[in-house]
Amino acid sequence: MTATLDRAATLAPTDAPRRIGTALAMLLAPWGFLVANACYAWATRNGGSDETGADSLALTAAHPALLRASTVAALLGCLLIIPATLGAVGFTRDRANRLGLLGGSLMIGGYVAYFGAVMRGFVDLAMAERGGPTSDYAAVLDAASESAIPWLLLFVVGNILGTLLLGIALLRARSVPTWAAAAICGWPVLHVTGLIAGTEWFEVAGATLQAVGFAALALRLLRTS
Repeated sequence: MTATLDRAATLAPTDAPRRIGTALAMLLAPWGFLVANACYAWATRNGGSDETGADSLALTAAHPALLRASTVAALLGCLLIIPATLGAVGFTRDRANRLGLLGGSLMIGGYVAYFGAVMRGFVDLAMAERGGPTSDYAAVLDAASESAIPWLLLFVVGNILGTLLLGIALLRARSVPTWAAAAICGWPVLHVTGLIAGTEWFEVAGATLQAVGFAALALRLLRTS
């Protein structure tokens, strides 16, 4: 009987690959959004926006390389933020667990919706490169944006409220450094500040804080047996 138990323990799968994979996602996912926001901030440093289809086409035509890099980085961030968020939720304990699950679920749903929205960047790039009836292209993009409003609202809720709730849950759980949880909370705060101020550099600062916070969680996860 003892030999059977020893053999079973020897053959039991280790969770090391899962922890390493989750930690890598925590390290890399926020950098996708940091690069995406930095590229957009640099493209709009002298003006421009993507508020309308015409504005988006003009900005993409002026900075195709930056907008392509921003799109690819955001897509990678959306994919990696799912395991990263699940890993962060694992740090919540007791009363903070429900709050962490709520915040994490909103984040994942929001970024899944955002993945679809970001894909439209390739359409903007194709239209800008091809050239043609700008007014018709702009009308198509505006119609597509209107149809995507419910999904964009889901992203806003997940991105801002979900991240904030997860950060608060980590603060309450006290299972990670307080400054790391506070840094994650800094992303939605600075994101909203940037929207009000009308400059993308606040989002860049917020994404940097979020990257630092998730990096601390990744290191804590790697040290956990």
